[in-house]
Amino acid sequence: MDVQFLGGAREVGRSAVLIDDRLLIDYGMQAGTPPQFPVGDVDPDAVVASHGHLDHVGAIPALVSGDARPPIHWTPPTRELALTLARDTLKLHGGTFRCPFTEIDVERVTQASRTHGYREPFEAAGYEITLYNAGHIPGSAHVLVDDGETRLLYTGDFHTDDQRLVAGTTARPDADVVICESTYSDVTHANRADVEERFVRSVETTLWEGGTVVVPAFAIGRTQELLLVCAAHDLPCYVDGMGKGVTEMLRHHPAFVRDAEALRRATSHARFVTGRDGQRTRITDQRAAIVTTSGMLSGGPAMTYIPEIRSNPVNKITMTGYQVEGTPGRELLETGSAEIDGRMMPVSAQLERYDFSAHADREGLRSFLEPYVESGSRILVVHGDRCRAFADALSTASGDASAPAVGETIQFGS
Repeated sequence: MDVQFLGGAREVGRSAVLIDDRLLIDYGMQAGTPPQFPVGDVDPDAVVASHGHLDHVGAIPALVSGDARPPIHWTPPTRELALTLARDTLKLHGGTFRCPFTEIDVERVTQASRTHGYREPFEAAGYEITLYNAGHIPGSAHVLVDDGETRLLYTGDFHTDDQRLVAGTTARPDADVVICESTYSDVTHANRADVEERFVRSVETTLWEGGTVVVPAFAIGRTQELLLVCAAHDLPCYVDGMGKGVTEMLRHHPAFVRDAEALRRATSHARFVTGRDGQRTRITDQRAAIVTTSGMLSGGPAMTYIPEIRSNPVNKITMTGYQVEGTPGRELLETGSAEIDGRMMPVSAQLERYDFSAHADREGLRSFLEPYVESGSRILVVHGDRCRAFADALSTASGDASAPAVGETIQFGS
C-alpha cells in the first residue's frame, strides 16, 4: 500500500491522501487569497470524504470535471454539507482563476455520490471501506481502509468528548497504520461544562445590562452547538448566515446528531433572520444573542452586526472558534480593531473568547492513539501546526510515529 500526502501534512487545510493512485481520501481547499488546493494531478478510481468541512471536501467537485466520474463515498450529512460549501465557493470565486470547478461539476457530484451509514462496510477502488462515527460534526467519520494485507485508519477530524450536537467518538477499530489529525496537539481544552457556564453567565449579564451579544460562529457544527446552548439556558437568540440552512438540513438526518429532539427545540427557540427590510439593523437593539457567520469575521452577516454594535461598551462580541492568523477575527482579538468592508474599525464593545472546539485536545489525541501505540501500529501525524513535535512525543512513548510532508509517499506492506 503506497500512501501519498497531497495536502494537510504539517499544515491545516487542503487535506488529501492518495492510496495506490486509486483511492483518494478527502480533497479539501485552504481558504485564503488566493485559496490553496492539494498538490499534483489526481485521477482516482474512487473518493471517500471524512466530513463536510471546507478543508476536507472543498475541492471535490473538481474531481468530476471533464470525463472523470469517480464515485464519491460519504455519509448523508457530509454529502449535503459538501454541496452547500461548493455552491458557496462558486458565489465567492465562481468565474475566477481561484475556483477549480463549475456549477456543472457540482451537479455531477450529486450523480457520483454514494452514501453510507456508520459501520456498514462497502467496496471502493478494490478496498473494503468502513466509516465510524468521529464525534466532530454530524456525519463526520473515521475511514478504515482494508486491502486484505494492511488496515489503514484515517481519523479525519475527531473529538473524544461529548458535545451537545454530537457524542464523542468511541470507535477504535484494529489498524496497522493510523493517519491521525493533530490540530490541538499542544492544547488542553477547558472543561466543556465550565466553558458553557461562563458563556451563559456572560451573555445573561450583557442582556440584563441592556446590551446585545454578537456571536460569530462557523456555520457547520458550531452554530448548531450554540443554538443548543441558548435553548438549554433559555437565552433569547437569533441565527443568521449559512448556519440557518445547515441547521434545517441537519434536522433531516436525526440519526447523525446526539439528540434530534433537542435540536428541534433549539431550532424552534431561535429566531431566523431573513435580512429583509433592515431587519439586521433593528435586531441589534433587541437584547439578544445573535449567532452569525462568519466565524472569523471574514464575511457574512457579521459584517453588518459588528459596525452596528461596536461603539457601545455594554455590547459584547464573543468569539467561539479558532481565529486563523491574518483574519479579521484574529486581528480584532489582538488589537481591538478589525478591517470590515475595507475600513479599519476600532471596537469599544467587550471582546471575549470561548473554546467550543470540536477537536480532541492533547490528552484526547493521546487517549485515542494509546491502543494503537501499544499494539505497535505505525502512526502518521497530519493536520496541525506542530505535527513533527507531536510525532516525536509519541515516538518517545515507545511508539512508531512520524509526520510526513506534503508530496511525500510512504509504503506499507509488501
